[in-house]
Amino acid sequence: MPPRVTPLTDPETTPSSRRLAWLASGTDGAPVGSAFLRLFTREGQSHLAELEIAVHPAERRQGVGGRLLDAAVSAAREEGRRSLVAQAEAGSPGDLFLAARGFRRVLALTYARLPMADADVASITEIAERPHPDYALTHWEGVVPSGLALSFAHSRRAMDDMPMDDTDYGTVVWDVDRVVSAAEAVAKRGETLHTVAVLDRSDGSDGSVVGFCELVVPGDGRGDAQHYGTGVLPEHRGHGLGLWMKAESIRLARRHHPELGGLLTDTADSNAPMRRINDALGYLPTHSAVEYQLDL
Repeated sequence: MPPRVTPLTDPETTPSSRRLAWLASGTDGAPVGSAFLRLFTREGQSHLAELEIAVHPAERRQGVGGRLLDAAVSAAREEGRRSLVAQAEAGSPGDLFLAARGFRRVLALTYARLPMADADVASITEIAERPHPDYALTHWEGVVPSGLALSFAHSRRAMDDMPMDDTDYGTVVWDVDRVVSAAEAVAKRGETLHTVAVLDRSDGSDGSVVGFCELVVPGDGRGDAQHYGTGVLPEHRGHGLGLWMKAESIRLARRHHPELGGLLTDTADSNAPMRRINDALGYLPTHSAVEYQLDL
């Protein structure tokens, strides 16, 4: 008898997305799998949906994943979505499942970790303290200071040309409200958002934000922290600003959260500049993942 798939109410609504959810259960009512479909709602990404499917290992190859996928694809079509994306670890059952179900590979990612105990502190400090004429570093915790909010929002276009290969990712449109709500969402989860930014002071002013590096730290300051966006505006690239900011982010993490075990990051394999930065700072690859896309 095929598994029963039940739609659920998911309360996880954010300013930029909402989620649909399904639970698959066996004849005895025991849960055997689940699916979540994130529907992006902001301008520039309203065509996109993101899928997560999990099936208990003992229940695989019983049609559970297929039924969950059918429910999610139908919902994505009903919502008028053009593209459905999903990610799986390379070589995993999820990788094989998505390939067999008509998804195509659009992006390869490498995940890496910097073990804090093994960080080359002297080298990282030297990079962070290296002078960059006409530029200065600043940092904040949580919501961006009001005096930098507008230029910080404008600097987010540094991510517009981030290598995404064939992914139909769209363009994320940022304004002050969005950068504020993103920081507040992290705080609501009980985590801390640390941002290092680089200011352009070439005109003699206090400076405007032209690059940023974000790190989300667990609420208790332990375990592993996760890098979010790191970007430099195109007109300010070629000066080593990305490496400078990420080195300072590491240094601040060590200072403010001495019990952190490591820092996590993920980078598209085609993003050679960021991979070089990670290598220079001592990040070590942990695993690879594949982004899949189903064109609806």
